Amino acid sequence: MRHFELIILGQGSAAFAAAIKANELGVSTAMIGGNATEGTLIGGTCVNVGCVPSKRLLSVGTSFYNGVRNTFKGIEYRSGKLNFQKVMQEKERLVRKLRKQKYAEVLKGLEKVTYYPVKGRFVSRNEVAAGEERLQAEKFLVATGARASIPSIDGLDRVDYLTNEQALSLRELPRSMCVVGGRALGLEFAQMYAQFGTKVTVLQRSERILPDDEPEISKALMRHLEKLGIEIFTGVTVNRVSPKGSGIMGKEVSFTSKGKSRKVLCDQLLLATGRRPNTDGLDLENAGVKTDAKGFVAVDDKMQTSAKNVWAAGDVTGEPMLETVAAKEGAIAVHNAFSSGTKKINFEEIPSAVFTYPEVARVGYTESEALDRGIKCACRVLPFDLVPKAHIIEETRGLVKMVVDGDSKRIVGVHIFGPHAADLIQEGALAVKNRLTIDDIIDTVHVFPTLSESIKLAAQSFYVDIGKMSCCVE
Repeated sequence: MRHFELIILGQGSAAFAAAIKANELGVSTAMIGGNATEGTLIGGTCVNVGCVPSKRLLSVGTSFYNGVRNTFKGIEYRSGKLNFQKVMQEKERLVRKLRKQKYAEVLKGLEKVTYYPVKGRFVSRNEVAAGEERLQAEKFLVATGARASIPSIDGLDRVDYLTNEQALSLRELPRSMCVVGGRALGLEFAQMYAQFGTKVTVLQRSERILPDDEPEISKALMRHLEKLGIEIFTGVTVNRVSPKGSGIMGKEVSFTSKGKSRKVLCDQLLLATGRRPNTDGLDLENAGVKTDAKGFVAVDDKMQTSAKNVWAAGDVTGEPMLETVAAKEGAIAVHNAFSSGTKKINFEEIPSAVFTYPEVARVGYTESEALDRGIKCACRVLPFDLVPKAHIIEETRGLVKMVVDGDSKRIVGVHIFGPHAADLIQEGALAVKNRLTIDDIIDTVHVFPTLSESIKLAAQSFYVDIGKMSCCVE
């Protein structure tokens, strides 16, 4: 039986960040890679069936659609032709490349880390089974991630359906698709396939898409997606699904939207209804590790579980399920386990994005969240129509909403809908993290003409009417 100082269960972002940190600290570590997410190999969800392949397909779809749409009137494009099989082949090539470069080869360079490409489970508080082998350690990290959560819908057992994993590997472009779920995952896939030419219908349970984002953002994105040809229903209850015709093609989804009964026919049904933790078969009870009501591993703000020698990080601990958060949590967990002093994560400082086009990005509080916390809230919404660079590139669809403490002028939230919002949000993240005021942003010279100038214009809008300003006014 081999003994290690640390055993990591998992092989994704949290696990790798933890392994790298452990290696830096000289901690002998075993990484047990297998988990319950189908399609994941070394590197976990993000590189295999998450961020990398989905954003690649979104980028291809946006390029194809925008080329046909022809933004600039002085250029005439020929009608585009899509080779869907080739698009998927190139996506797989990219995934294999990054999996090798960013994970497999990195792992080989971690001298203190031993990799076990099998599933693991706790045998006792200090022992795990790695396949047929038994391993002991002083401390453990659970980082096994999460997978698609399948809702209970009448008739679902009689039809074939897709999760995000299968939707990334279709061999044929569907003529039509029904997406159940109108949050980040569902909307990204909806736009992805709509831009490829699929007729897409989105069914969202809440009264608006992206219900946790600012209402102005949700409404603006919904208008854009509908102009793209995506049919969106909100306030939805899915009643049943049933096969129509023979084979995989042909499904009928019966639902109620705002009191009206409706049906939609589709070739493919995609379920984007949340994620559930990969804790199946880990036998966490043998280690004294408790989970919450949904099965996610319960941790404190130092990433420690109910067991003193076990930490957890990443999607297996619940929201926010972001690759960046998982990595930070993994590194912090190992630091807290083996170094003096403790580190914590302030989730209010972490930016996130929805990679539709235009994109959605946010950091800090929404207006309602600020008010709930007793902040005397001041807010401004700046439309991209007032940003000169947006006119230069013919992309005026967008807005910036800035949430500010009315007493101190401190920026407590930034929300963006527009091209490259995921890149632009970084200035907002720095402002929230470092407790900057609108005056700090205004006093910072921004390059002209850029989309990043929209952050400064949003700050200036607290004092002046931006529509009456010259481009060169400081």
